Amino acid sequence: MKGLDTGADDFLCKPIEGVELHARVRAGLRLYEIFHALQKSSQELQVQKQLLEAQFAEAADYVRSLLPDPMQGEVSINTRFLPSKQLGGDCFDYYWLDPDFLMIYLIDVSGHGLGAALPSVSVQNLLRSQSLPGANFYRPDIILQSLNEAFQMDDQNDQYFTIWYGVYNKQKRQLFYASAGHPPAVLVSRVKGADPQVQQLKTRGSPIGMFPDTKYVSNWCAVDEASTLYIFSDGLYEVNQADGSMWGLEGFVEMLVQSSSLDNPDLDYLVEKSKAMNKSETFEDDCSLLQVIFGKDENSQSPFA
Repeated sequence: MKGLDTGADDFLCKPIEGVELHARVRAGLRLYEIFHALQKSSQELQVQKQLLEAQFAEAADYVRSLLPDPMQGEVSINTRFLPSKQLGGDCFDYYWLDPDFLMIYLIDVSGHGLGAALPSVSVQNLLRSQSLPGANFYRPDIILQSLNEAFQMDDQNDQYFTIWYGVYNKQKRQLFYASAGHPPAVLVSRVKGADPQVQQLKTRGSPIGMFPDTKYVSNWCAVDEASTLYIFSDGLYEVNQADGSMWGLEGFVEMLVQSSSLDNPDLDYLVEKSKAMNKSETFEDDCSLLQVIFGKDENSQSPFA
């Protein structure tokens, strides 16, 4: 007992039988060889883990490189992208279709990690190259219809995605939009001396890829001067609070409205406010947030012209 307690792996009493001694030594050698084999396997696994982490980091850098830079001008756009893992299924883009029409969208692919990032990048490349068959990029409903035909989940490893897609006409200050299972975009308009006016912009339609016969529709709204549009994924508000309850969309929209009293609130402020509602330091789901600030265009026409 004292020998085993002090670190011995085996113990023989005298007189020692030679056959038993040899058997115990062979057993000890086998354990020794197994131990070193496990050590070697552990080292190899660690090397493979480091290689995979490096490859994921490289892939994450590639995905981030595809996201657009902030935009400044008549329309200013700031963004935040916070994948729950190194790679995520959120993706967004915006660019001028022509000098008068700005296209903006955000997609959220089901799941997390590499499996969600790959279809996300595929959709972004297809939209950015404007090579989506039968698509009219000025018509949000047509874009969603074309995406639904091209990305049925039966052909995409059961992956589907939600999307909010909008086109802004800067001359008439009109925003046309359509959504497919995505949270509403929030348009906050501030008029001096009055309470902020809030519109939740959403249309009916199931997520892209779920049902082949889904019909999508567009809607539009006027965009007043000093208006800010927020487009986001549900990971920002589907967070469990310390008391176990879900914060939810209503609380998130209320936070956006309250922050509208600030002069162009920084997105880091909004993200930190969302994190403060979460019982964890990190979000469980991918999070993306776009802030679109519509400035005054001296040459613009009335939205009711």
